[in-house]
Amino acid sequence: MNAALQLAGLPSSGTAPILTVEAARKVFGGLVAVNDLSFDVLPGELIGLIGPNGSGKTTMLNLISGALKPTAGTISLDDRRISGAPPHVIARSGIARTFQLVRVLPSLTVEENVIAGAVFGHMRLWGGDAKDFAHSLLARVGLVGRADMPTTALTYIDQKRLELARALAGDPRVLLLDEWLAGLNPSELQIGIELIGALREEGRTIVMVEHVMDAIRSLCDRCVVMNTGTKIAEGAVGDVLSDPEVIRAYLGDSDA
Repeated sequence: MNAALQLAGLPSSGTAPILTVEAARKVFGGLVAVNDLSFDVLPGELIGLIGPNGSGKTTMLNLISGALKPTAGTISLDDRRISGAPPHVIARSGIARTFQLVRVLPSLTVEENVIAGAVFGHMRLWGGDAKDFAHSLLARVGLVGRADMPTTALTYIDQKRLELARALAGDPRVLLLDEWLAGLNPSELQIGIELIGALREEGRTIVMVEHVMDAIRSLCDRCVVMNTGTKIAEGAVGDVLSDPEVIRAYLGDSDA
């Protein structure tokens, strides 16, 4: 990781990575969705995992969170292998995520959704402690006074806020955000960027799959760029976004 930071023009802190992906591969039949991808994430970093549609970004998050098992390679949290473990074991080890398509628990209230994250996540709170923490997180994401509401009564952005609060309820070591800003109107988008920025300022370690380049530029410490399952660039945001191979991947040869 230190060498990668130096190549990216960023200082090397000497801190050991909290998350390490080594030669991760996922094959579906004859399709290689993730092709020997490797990268590290330092504690407190916000890493952007970007690339064109279909490049394997969500599949990579699924491998980290345990929704999928890698065909080959390893994924480690604090040097302890988590790849191949069941999702609930990985969640309890300290990985939490949001989804590209919002997933809330429709039979539960807003408060109960967040409590579920506290009970089954890394921190594993119960009873009154879980309830109090849920209320503090609802306030943190902008859902004050909505604890008793059914999730079906929430707007789209509020469902996203709820899903984020539920992910944070387990006090994760690493937070995975899968296009959390997608589908928001301009004013909602600014609110979302500010919220993620505040989590970053708190020292949260975040891996963010995102297509909103304003968010990538303003939030990310570094970027890993994928195309057709393969890493094509890694480094400081400005350097990566001006890389001809990255431009070619997004826009085609005529624009590179």
